[in-house]
Amino acid sequence: MPKTNNIVHEYYKKQFEDYTVIVRLNPIHHAGTELTIPKHGEVSWRELTFDEEIKEDLATDGFELCNPFEFNLYAAGLMNMKE
Repeated sequence: MPKTNNIVHEYYKKQFEDYTVIVRLNPIHHAGTELTIPKHGEVSWRELTFDEEIKEDLATDGFELCNPFEFNLYAAGLMNMKE
């Protein structure tokens, strides 16, 4: 079994009218972190556990692959949503 720090995470993003959601997915353990980024206010995040169909679920819900850099900037508090 691979070590946690050797896993290449996948990142998915979907924009809504008032907020954006970015998901970091661990494709080995089917776990991840979801960031909810409102246009106004603070970024919230939660740790999630997914089933094996998570990639199909994300695609069905309109999520697209995105850059991990954006996720990490928001997670570190270095970037704010702009109108």
